Amino acid sequence: MGDEAEASVPLLLVKASDKRERRRGSATWAQTLGNIVVSIVGTGVLGLPYAFRVAGWLSGSLGVAAAGIATFYCMLLLIECREKLEEEDHHQHHHTYGDLGGKAMGTVGRYLTELLILVSQAGGSVAYLVFIGHNLSSVFSARAKDSTISPSVFIFAILLPLEIALSFIQSLSSLATFSVFADVCNALAMAIVIKEDLLLFDHPFRTRNAFNGIWGLPFAGGVAVFCFEGFSMTLPLEASMAERRKFRWVLAQAFLLIILAYIFFGIFGYLAYGDETKDIVTLNLPDNWSSTAVKIGLCVALSFTFPIMMHPIHEIVEVKLRSSRWFQKLCRNGRHVEWLGMHGSRIFSVAVLVFLASFIPGFGQFISFVGSTVCALLSFVLPATFHLTFMGSSIGVWQRALDYIILLVGLVFAGHGIYDVISGHTTKS
Repeated sequence: MGDEAEASVPLLLVKASDKRERRRGSATWAQTLGNIVVSIVGTGVLGLPYAFRVAGWLSGSLGVAAAGIATFYCMLLLIECREKLEEEDHHQHHHTYGDLGGKAMGTVGRYLTELLILVSQAGGSVAYLVFIGHNLSSVFSARAKDSTISPSVFIFAILLPLEIALSFIQSLSSLATFSVFADVCNALAMAIVIKEDLLLFDHPFRTRNAFNGIWGLPFAGGVAVFCFEGFSMTLPLEASMAERRKFRWVLAQAFLLIILAYIFFGIFGYLAYGDETKDIVTLNLPDNWSSTAVKIGLCVALSFTFPIMMHPIHEIVEVKLRSSRWFQKLCRNGRHVEWLGMHGSRIFSVAVLVFLASFIPGFGQFISFVGSTVCALLSFVLPATFHLTFMGSSIGVWQRALDYIILLVGLVFAGHGIYDVISGHTTKS
C-alpha cells in the first residue's frame, strides 16, 4: 500500500523530473511543512468540539496533546526503522510502510499493514461522505418548511452518481485545485466557528465541565487519533525532502502547530455551544449567508477531493484484479474487457462505501471508532512492533519499555473501541 499511498501525497509536494531526482527528493523544508499539515488536517478537526463536550475541555485538551505526541514519536520510530533497513540493503531505497511490514513479519505482516492502510483510507472516505451528507441536509432542511431531509437522500441522490462519474478520472493532478480548495474551506470554517464562539462566550469556564468522567476519554481519544490521520504518508513525505536529515525538526514544528490549533479550536467550539455542541460543529453555525457559503464550499471541495482519497483503494483493487488468473483469461477476449473490469471495480468500490455511509448514525461516533481501532493499530501498534523487531537489543532499556507501553496501550485502545461497537455502547448525544 505504501506505493499506492504515495500517489496521494499532498499536492504541495514537488514532483521530480526524473527517477534519479525522485529518489533523492526535492522538497524544501517549507514545502515539506505544508505537506505534513495538509496530510494530517482534514474534516476530523470539525468533530473536535463535540469530543471536548463528551470528555470535558481539559480532558479533551490533554487527549489531543497525548495523541499528537504519541503519533509524532511513532512517526520517528517508522523513519528509524527504514533507515535501519537502508543501512542493511544499499540497493533498496525508501522502503514503504508495506515493505517494513514484510521485513518484520513476512508476507502476513505486509498484508496486514496494507490491509490496515486500506481500511483506514476507506474509513476516511466514508467520513467524507457522512460529513457532506449531514452538511447538505443542514443547509436544505433549514430552507424546507416543517421538514427535515435525511443525509442519506443526499448521499444516494447526489454523491453516488457524482463520485461514480469522478472515479473515471485517473489523473490526480486534474483534481489538485479541489484539494487546495478543501483546505481553504476547512480554514474558513474554523475561522467562522471561532468568530461565532467569541460572540457566544458568557463566562464559559463557569458553565462548561473540565472533566466529564472516565468513559468520555476513550471517545475523545479516538477522535483525536483520527484527527492525526495521514500516518501512512510519513515515509513518502520524508523521502520527498531534499535534506532528509532535517525532516524530524520539520515534523516537530508541524505537530506543535497542529496540536495547538486542535486544542484551541476544540476548546472554543465546546465553550461556545456547551451541551448543544453537535458532532459536526458547522451544524451549530447560524443560518446566514457566510455559514451557508462555507458549508456548501466544504461539500463541493470534499466531493471533488473524494476521488483522491479513493485513489489508493482503486489502485490496490486494480492490482489484485490484474494479477488474478481468471481476469487475465477474460482480458484475452479484447481490451474492452479490461477497461470494463477496471472501471467496474471503481464503480463497485464507490457504491460499497456510499452504501456504508448511508447507515452511519453519527459523524462523531464513526470517526471515534475508526480512530480508536484502525488508526490506533496503524499509528501505534505497528510502528512499536517494527521498532522492537528491527532495533532489538541495540536500543536502551527505557526506549524498549516505552515501545512496549505504546504497543500495549494501542492494543487496549483498539480492543475498547471494538468492544464499544459490539456492546452497542454509545456516547451521549
